[in-house]
Amino acid sequence: MDLNALHQFLAVAREEHLSRAAAELRVAQPALSRTIARLEAELGAPLFDRAGRLRLNATGAVFRDYVERALGELEAGRRAVAEVVSGGPGSVRLASETFLPLTGPIAAFTAAHPEVEVRLHQMAPHEMEQALRANEVDLCLASQPVSAPRITSAVVHVDQVWLAAPQGHRLAAEPRVTIEDLAAEPFVITRPGQWQRRLLDWLFADRNLEPRIVCEIDEPAATYMLVSAGLGLSIFPQIARFAMPEPGVAWVGIDHPHCNRTLSLHWASDERLPAAARLMRAQISAWDWDQRLAG
Repeated sequence: MDLNALHQFLAVAREEHLSRAAAELRVAQPALSRTIARLEAELGAPLFDRAGRLRLNATGAVFRDYVERALGELEAGRRAVAEVVSGGPGSVRLASETFLPLTGPIAAFTAAHPEVEVRLHQMAPHEMEQALRANEVDLCLASQPVSAPRITSAVVHVDQVWLAAPQGHRLAAEPRVTIEDLAAEPFVITRPGQWQRRLLDWLFADRNLEPRIVCEIDEPAATYMLVSAGLGLSIFPQIARFAMPEPGVAWVGIDHPHCNRTLSLHWASDERLPAAARLMRAQISAWDWDQRLAG
């Protein structure tokens, strides 16, 4: 059972699609299929259901968890040796949905620790769970839950979320509005699965309403420009008021006790966390978010 076969198995288990996994691994699909077949023969059990589309079965899920932990331990060992050889803290791998909130902490970290290599990975929360289990990243900052066995989480900041409205809109001059005030208004928002969309859907559902969505896209920054162009309303965290000071947008408070974004930091285990990752965790945890925003 060689390491390359295990890495290939994890790719197929993640994608549940041979062609996509082969493209990701840059190997021929027939060769990848043979590798999975040999692995199943060696284990004496099928790892995937092949009726219809390819799906990881219960046996495969059990094996995947062990493979992720084993490869993660090997990677942690490799990095620990590299730290000993270099005599320094090495590198840190940080994942986030967006790096806008992290620009301040990362700048402070690199200034304080110029010898540390910082590697950034943009990914969705569901991808973070797998990346942490497989030790592909050290730390994840997410605005949605990241829950998996042996993952530790800590809230680092709760950010107020505001309504963004075009200047001249009937609600633009209001200090606060209710969800009921927004019932008939058009919204431009991110696609399902991203935190803005999840929050908007939840706020409306909490009032037995449904938002009127006229545009959904993947880019929050583009959503902001569409609000400025007058296409509709949207919601943004406090940091956007300072990072994207567009004169065509008015900011309005939303009268709901849970209209906020909770940023949480996640890591797999302190035992496997490299020195550089512990330094970055301390930097992000100690960051004065409110003071920096106010400044």
